[in-house]
Amino acid sequence: MSLSSNTHLALAPFSSELAGLSLRNRAAVAPMSRVSTAGDGVPTDAMRRYYADFAKGGFGLILTEGTYVDLAHSQAYERQPGLATDAQVSAWRPIVADVHAAGAKIFAQLMHAGALVQGNRHRPQSVAPSAIAPKGAKMPEYGGQGPYATPRAMVDDDFRDITEDFVRAALRARDAGFDGVEVHAANGYLFDQFLTTYTNTRTDAYGGSVENRIRFTVDVVRAITKAVGPSFVVGVRLSEAKVNDKSYTWPGGAEEARTIFAAIRDAGASYLHIAAEGRDFAFSARLRDGLTLTQLARQATGLPVIANGSLHDGARAARALEDGHADILALGRAAIANPDWPSRLAQGRPFETFDPAILHPAASLENAASWRAAPRETR
Repeated sequence: MSLSSNTHLALAPFSSELAGLSLRNRAAVAPMSRVSTAGDGVPTDAMRRYYADFAKGGFGLILTEGTYVDLAHSQAYERQPGLATDAQVSAWRPIVADVHAAGAKIFAQLMHAGALVQGNRHRPQSVAPSAIAPKGAKMPEYGGQGPYATPRAMVDDDFRDITEDFVRAALRARDAGFDGVEVHAANGYLFDQFLTTYTNTRTDAYGGSVENRIRFTVDVVRAITKAVGPSFVVGVRLSEAKVNDKSYTWPGGAEEARTIFAAIRDAGASYLHIAAEGRDFAFSARLRDGLTLTQLARQATGLPVIANGSLHDGARAARALEDGHADILALGRAAIANPDWPSRLAQGRPFETFDPAILHPAASLENAASWRAAPRETR
C-alpha cells in the first residue's frame, strides 16, 4: 500500500489528551515480553538498542514489555525486567533517553503475574484472588513447564502491599524518565484474575459483582494517579481473552464492559488499551450489537483508546481510525518485523512479512537483525 503522510491517519499527530502529552503520530509499539535480562531484572544494552530502533523507525509511542513491581510475588518470567530496584531503574534511564532522543515517547508497563507464574523457582507461592490453579499449562519459551501451581488467596495485607508496590514502581518509572506507565490488567494476570469469574470466587468486597471484581484495579490506579500527579500518564490495559484461555469473554457483555471502562476512567486513568490476545481486534472484540470494545470504550469514557490486534496493514489501520475504533494503534508482531513501520508507511515502501520462526526460544535480542528476536505480546 502506498499512502503518504498527508493522507494516512496513523501518521497524524496526537496531542493534548494524554495528560497533556503530544505524540508525533498514532503508531505505537505494543508491549511484548522479551525475557532478555540476565535474570536480575536489569535491562541490558541489547534492550537499549531494541527500543531505540522503534523510535528511530518513526513510532510515536513505545510501550515496554511488562515489568515486575516487587521482589516478592509479581515476577512472571525468570528473565523478565523489573522496576523494583535502584539498579533496574538506573538501567532503564539510558533506554528512555535514547527513545526520547529519537523523537518518541515511552511508557513503562507495570505488571503483576498473580497465579500465572512461568518460572521464578526461588520465589514464594504466588498470590491471586482465590486459591484456584489457572487453566492451561506454562509456556516453555518463558521458562515454564507443566501445570500452573495453585496460588494462595490474597488477604488484607496483600492488597495493601501490592498497591504500595505499584505506586513505588510508578514513581521509579517517573524517576527513570518515562513519560507514563501502563497498568497491565489484561491477558490473565493478577488484575484480570480478579475480573474473571472463574478465578475470583471471593465473597468480600473484591468478588461477586463486576463492580467488586474491578475494585482492586481501580484502587491501584487511583493510588498511582494520586502519587504521580496530573502531568504523568497512567493508562490501563484490558482484555477479555487470556494467554491461557483465548475464548473467555466478559459474561455481562456490553453492560459489563461499560461498567469496567467507567470505573477505570473514574479512577483517574489517562487512557485505555484494549488487547486482542494475538488476534484481529475487530473480530476478537466485537460485541453482539456490532460495536467493538474499543468503540465502546471511547463512547463510554471519552478517554483516548489504544487498539491492538492485526493492525499492520495500512488500509486496515486507516479504517480503524476513520471508523472510530481507536485513537492510537499498537503493533506487536508487525513492529518486530518492521521496526520502521511508520517510516515505511509514510514512504509507501512495502512491509516485511512476519515470520513465525522468530517466535522460537532460540531467537534473542542479540541477533535481532536476522531473527527480529522472540516476541510475545505482553500477556
